[in-house]
Amino acid sequence: MPNPMNPLIVQSDKSVLLEVDNPKYEEARDSLARFAELVKSPEYVHTYRVTPLSLWNSAAMGMNSREIVDALEKYAKYPIPDNIKREIIEYMSRYGQITLFMEGPDLILECEEEDLAEELGAQTKLQEYLEERIDERSFLVIAGQRGFLKHALLELGHPVEDLAGYVEGDSLALKMRDITLEGKQWGLRRYQGDAVDTFYAGGGVKGGSGVVVLPCGAGKTMVGMGVIDKLQTATLILCPNVIAVRQWIQELLDKTDLKPEDIGEYTGDMKEVRPITVATYQILTWRKSREDPFEHFGIFEARNWGLIIYDEVHLLPAPVFRATATIQATRRLGLTATLVREDGREEDVFSLIGPKRYDMPWKLLEDQGWIATAVCYEIRIPLPDPLRRKYALAEDRKKYRIAAENPEKLKLIKTLVSYHQDDNVLVIGMYLDQLKIIADEIEAPLITGKTPNSERQTLYEAFRVGEQKILVVSKVANFALDLPDANVAIQVSGTFGSRQEEAQRLGRILRPKTDGSFARFYSLITKDTRDMDFAAKRQLFLTEQGYQYVIASVDEDIWERPPESFF
Repeated sequence: MPNPMNPLIVQSDKSVLLEVDNPKYEEARDSLARFAELVKSPEYVHTYRVTPLSLWNSAAMGMNSREIVDALEKYAKYPIPDNIKREIIEYMSRYGQITLFMEGPDLILECEEEDLAEELGAQTKLQEYLEERIDERSFLVIAGQRGFLKHALLELGHPVEDLAGYVEGDSLALKMRDITLEGKQWGLRRYQGDAVDTFYAGGGVKGGSGVVVLPCGAGKTMVGMGVIDKLQTATLILCPNVIAVRQWIQELLDKTDLKPEDIGEYTGDMKEVRPITVATYQILTWRKSREDPFEHFGIFEARNWGLIIYDEVHLLPAPVFRATATIQATRRLGLTATLVREDGREEDVFSLIGPKRYDMPWKLLEDQGWIATAVCYEIRIPLPDPLRRKYALAEDRKKYRIAAENPEKLKLIKTLVSYHQDDNVLVIGMYLDQLKIIADEIEAPLITGKTPNSERQTLYEAFRVGEQKILVVSKVANFALDLPDANVAIQVSGTFGSRQEEAQRLGRILRPKTDGSFARFYSLITKDTRDMDFAAKRQLFLTEQGYQYVIASVDEDIWERPPESFF
């Protein structure tokens, strides 16, 4: 029941305000995360919004409207507006009103109510996917249009529960090792096993497609291997870069009894199609010109795949989405640390990969010791006088780069690197000229997109074994970079206000440390500029996850304070 001591204010526009300075803040935040999206999170009051997609994701995870209303009432300060309850019930009821299923060789779209079938039958944009009306509530779907139909229906506000099932794919026998090749005892953690089981759903039609959301460093690759083990089927794994491809191959060899000849790499370097094939998004989307076909899409038909895994699914390029729309009879697993897409097309993931099946809050995993405890620092640096006029007169699109490349950042980087001389430090940015100057000044290797993969792997290995304590890295470090001993990241420039990038960069230092030490994530920001404006947007992801976010000026020497003093 409403209680003035509670932290939530539910408003009639579907926004939910959460007071940070409240004893029930964390439990209310974790409850909200299951069915609402974070909109903004300044210091004292965070704003969430209940959206149709957030409700349908929660429905796919097994929640019902009563549970959501009860959760809001449990933490509400004031009575919940009646229209909110009605909207939750209305949108939640839509999930399951339309289903897809197989009847012999035919794919059938069935509506719960005849009136809904009438509405869909009158939609001209659906006609290209529906062959004929079978009866008052059912349609025969044109072969090969399963994904396109689901996407079109979602755009009309009607999520589809897809119960049409999947092909089994070519059989592939494998076993998970109890002891890795490196001699370490190994097995899925409890939450990883729960994620596998939730996706698998006993092998029935209610599972087999969807997204698992876990923080960087929490073992999404292990979840993928667990699903392969469950299905025992030929699998295509799609990754954001070559380094990620080779990390998957290394993990598969280390933790299963698969042999090297069972696993193929499909990249710009080599084109192997084997029972387990690991490819990059880049090779799939390569073509000679904009008018030419995507030459490597044939890999989707190269074998009878029983499973496709989309690593970092939030990065999935549009052409691969379109290809995915045609292979809905194959089980599809998306792995990501955040479902946020900067293009706002989260509904594409929902309709073509599947709904969110499993989500684990970052802070809960941190509390259980599975990822490192992190403190995030935003250190604000003034723009030097000679650059202020240049900044003031610059076009808007150039202002950010001037601020991001503030030369005063270099002085602070040297201070931080000196202070953290015994730590494993990543300096991360996006502007190559800036990064080259930094690398030269602190005498550290620079890794960019132009660095050959062989050289990257040599440097990464030197970092892992402690021979190299500092790496300067461009955006290539945003994704699928496995450097478990990194415990300090210094961000000097980023992709404007990208929350997904912020999540990935923080994830580089979240692997749990053997000594239990804190991870530190520094963002160097030029105050009173576009740099600071974009930093405010990037904070959203970190504060949503409950990370301690400390803001200070450059002269405060805040890095010298023990991290635990901020908790």
